[in-house]
Amino acid sequence: MISTADVEVAATRIRGRVRRTPVLADDGVWFKLEQLQHTGSFKARGAFNRIIAAGELSAAGVVAASGGNAGLAVAHAAREFGVAARVYVPRNAPAVKVAKLRELGAAVELVGDKYADAYDAAVKHAADSGGLFCHAYDQPEICAGQGTIGLELLEDVDGLDTILVAVGGGGLLAGIAAAVEGRARVVGVEPRTAPTLNAALAAGEPVAVEVSGVAADSLGASRLGDIAFAVATRSDVGSVLVDDAAILDARAALWDRYRLAVEPGGATAFAALRTGAYRPAPGERVAVLLCGANTDPATLTSPPAAQPAARTAR
Repeated sequence: MISTADVEVAATRIRGRVRRTPVLADDGVWFKLEQLQHTGSFKARGAFNRIIAAGELSAAGVVAASGGNAGLAVAHAAREFGVAARVYVPRNAPAVKVAKLRELGAAVELVGDKYADAYDAAVKHAADSGGLFCHAYDQPEICAGQGTIGLELLEDVDGLDTILVAVGGGGLLAGIAAAVEGRARVVGVEPRTAPTLNAALAAGEPVAVEVSGVAADSLGASRLGDIAFAVATRSDVGSVLVDDAAILDARAALWDRYRLAVEPGGATAFAALRTGAYRPAPGERVAVLLCGANTDPATLTSPPAAQPAARTAR
């Protein structure tokens, strides 16, 4: 469990280590441009908070399991502190992310075909080596670090009502919901092909789901984290689902309209507005978190036939 106070402590710890990313306001929506964060995603916030909070590390350094973005963040933070990083990655992880991991100096281990395989191997290595395990989404320090985005949004958007957040394992959702608790509402947006939050809320507890689809490399957790579930249920977090076509349409629209390059997972929250899966009330002030940019630029626009007719929520 984490609280607003935990997020405030994290903000102090990581100040000067991460970028305070800008907010772009357009047509009554505020876009938080977290794809401009170090290593191209919000994950750097949690990685720095986890490593700084741990204090002195063993020679084994840090260990992570990741489809890409969490590993990139851990590798970047480790390099900044001059410690070793070992990242376990599914074999089907995007080549652009694997290459970047190696550029950052991490030892990369390709294991299995899904996140769970990489996770099991990383946990074992951390236990055997004494390395600091950095969970992709279900550790208090990780969640609190991600939540610093919420504190920034409260400062940058006067009268903010709602934040739309993409959900995979839920670390980002947990942190932001804790940060803004009692001051703004959070709505989780997920692919229909990876509905961890939606399924957990329906079942009354985190449950395993089948994962596939265009955003599986970054929103590919098969189960919502326990911290995310606890925060979501106590703070009345909402949940909406979008399909793959809507995610690709939102991603293409961000590029066509604003020249914002994001990966499919990074565009998922915007898809909720594009399709009307989330419809703001009149006068509601909504922020959309664009959370990742690690993608192949050649795929930023989709063939017209593959995109549904766009509908806006406003």
